[in-house]
Amino acid sequence: MAYSGQYAVNPLGEVSFRALCTQLPAVLRRIAGMAWRTDRRAVLLLLACQLATGLSAAVLLAATARAMHPLLGDAPVGQRLREALPALVVVAAAGGVTRLSAALAEYAERRITPRLTTATDTALVEAVCRVEAAAYAVDGFSDRQEAAEMGVTRTHFMVMDSQRFLSALIRMVTAGGVLSVLNPVMLPLLLLAVAPAGIGAVLAARVDYEIHYANVADRNVRGMTRWWATTPKYGDEVRANGMTDYLLYWYRALSDREDRRTLAAAPRTLRIALLSSLAGGAFLTLTWGVLAWLAVTGRIAPALAATAVVAVQTTLAALSQVVVNGAAVFHTSLYLGDMQAFFDDAAARAPKRGAREVRTPVEEIRLEEVAYRYPGKDRDAVAGVSLTLRRGEILAVVGVNGSGKSTLTRLITGVYLAGKGRVTWNGTDLAEADPASVWSNTGLVPQIFAQWPLRARENVTLGQPRGHDDGEVWEAVDAVGMREAVEELPAGLDTLLAREIFGGAELSGGQWQRLACSRALYRRPALLILDEPTSQMDPRGEHGIFERIKAISADRITIVVTHRLENTRIADHIVLMEHGRITESGTYDTLVHAGGTFADLLRLSQER
Repeated sequence: MAYSGQYAVNPLGEVSFRALCTQLPAVLRRIAGMAWRTDRRAVLLLLACQLATGLSAAVLLAATARAMHPLLGDAPVGQRLREALPALVVVAAAGGVTRLSAALAEYAERRITPRLTTATDTALVEAVCRVEAAAYAVDGFSDRQEAAEMGVTRTHFMVMDSQRFLSALIRMVTAGGVLSVLNPVMLPLLLLAVAPAGIGAVLAARVDYEIHYANVADRNVRGMTRWWATTPKYGDEVRANGMTDYLLYWYRALSDREDRRTLAAAPRTLRIALLSSLAGGAFLTLTWGVLAWLAVTGRIAPALAATAVVAVQTTLAALSQVVVNGAAVFHTSLYLGDMQAFFDDAAARAPKRGAREVRTPVEEIRLEEVAYRYPGKDRDAVAGVSLTLRRGEILAVVGVNGSGKSTLTRLITGVYLAGKGRVTWNGTDLAEADPASVWSNTGLVPQIFAQWPLRARENVTLGQPRGHDDGEVWEAVDAVGMREAVEELPAGLDTLLAREIFGGAELSGGQWQRLACSRALYRRPALLILDEPTSQMDPRGEHGIFERIKAISADRITIVVTHRLENTRIADHIVLMEHGRITESGTYDTLVHAGGTFADLLRLSQER
């Protein structure tokens, strides 16, 4: 199986090395802006620590030079130590300031990082939740989300890498300035000594990202395979159907494919490391050779030579840190770019509808020649449907699988916006309406409903909790015949419905479906849609649900999507869908005696 497409192509393939390096200031600005919005005081403390580190480095080198003059002089040892003591005290104090600044910088970083990671993670979840539902069907959307997830993960390191980069940069500038004063020849030699390492680190980061991007789709599928194979909810199916070995085979196959790409890149990174190390070693040898030559030939005093050694070591260490952490920041920038691209894409796909409020109560919903086509498909899922729904009526929608029933309900609720035609609630076009005002009036029980790992109470009230007691919760539970089952749970409504978690409990499939129905009924919606609401229930439970639907139908518009055609007896109106169109319409008795598709499907269901 090959999982590839336009999002499996490395976007850096055509980008020059120079262009990649110039991204660094922009990345630092972005990280600084994100951190500033998270904790301004911590950012100011972090910056103060960087300045203190640079200043203490300059003071340390200056004091070292001052201490070297008496220490390397001809006076008695005691006198030399006394003369050098003030400078040595300054050296010790500067070292203490450096360590204190490092400790405070780490404290500031620990204040920023968790909140920043949480903020970006929450922003990603919000972006996915608020995007138009149609985006899920767009090719590559899931891969983009997987790439953005890596960006969220990298935010955990980016503040640390950035502050270490800036700290090293300030130390490098300070020490380099001192070294330039001692002898201007030394600084360019040091820059040449670490430049190959910097180039090598950026090139290696580029290779790593290339492999990461090539593995996005496989990693995404592997993650889903892992979840489906290991979640206890599907353990029975996996075991009883002998799926274990097959799933493990595909999991290994996907893992091996990722590993092969990673291993194929190993020789490239080795060549980069060897060449950069060789060039860096040659220039570093030249640097030490020049320093030795200056000292031996007397072109630099012994005290200054000793100070130059310290300055060279300080500059070299700072340069190395600039290279390492600069490459890390650059590496992070690639993933942040993916994250930002996903946010931009999600923002572009977020609902851009009007702000009109839907008037309540909802008396009428009208569809006028509505059509909808999923992205990448060559025909409409719903084509030219006109329909009027009125308060107090029950509409049943029937048809074979793939006829467009569920898509029609998504259009009626405004989850999808019509590609052609329009859907209106009380005369307000859903394309011009505030989605929140629409969805606050809907209650939906989909075919695949969520089994939330929350308490039983929240599984009923989720989305619209209200009231100071559980009276309305029990009312919704009673409506679906679940009181006895809930009362038998270890903690009643307070029971966590997640068997995987200590203290949690599990419901049967039919009980979960009843709870999903109670969640929709608890909302008291103006529009109630039940898509195969009793598919997992026993006959008694099914009868009870449809009796309840009939009893509460006077205050709302009700839509029932079902394959069990006998259940459509409760409907005031029935429509049969075929290939996205309404081909039959009428009451139960009318359609039974019409001799059409509805009658044929009913006969087949009764013969089973």
